[in-house]
Amino acid sequence: MINDHVSDMVTRIRNGQRAGHRSVIVTSSKLNKSVLEVLTREGLIEGFEAAQDESGFNAYRVGLKYFSSGRPVISRAARVSRPGCRKYSRTENLPKVSSGLGISIVSTSRGVFADHEARKLKVGGEVIAIFA
Repeated sequence: MINDHVSDMVTRIRNGQRAGHRSVIVTSSKLNKSVLEVLTREGLIEGFEAAQDESGFNAYRVGLKYFSSGRPVISRAARVSRPGCRKYSRTENLPKVSSGLGISIVSTSRGVFADHEARKLKVGGEVIAIFA
């Protein structure tokens, strides 16, 4: 049983990119869907669609993205806030990943956004994960 669906999703994406897979299957949850929407908007993944995993449960098939050289677009993916240790940040203290080349995903009272979108809306929140 998976206790932290977002952490599992980040790990599956990271491992899939390192192995050179074209797509991976991740568990279905509202927060996972919101994070995948942000990753699609930011151009870090090809997209995602509803699917079923090998057990028949609802899931998402995530299309991974690579440069023309074959190098993965996502070179670093990490979970920041965990169920046992939440990390919150104000607007002015939102982390900049790789000097602004990467993104951190923030769950705010208005929804889930990339760090630059949250700064524009002037909202802080829980820093879920970083991608570079």
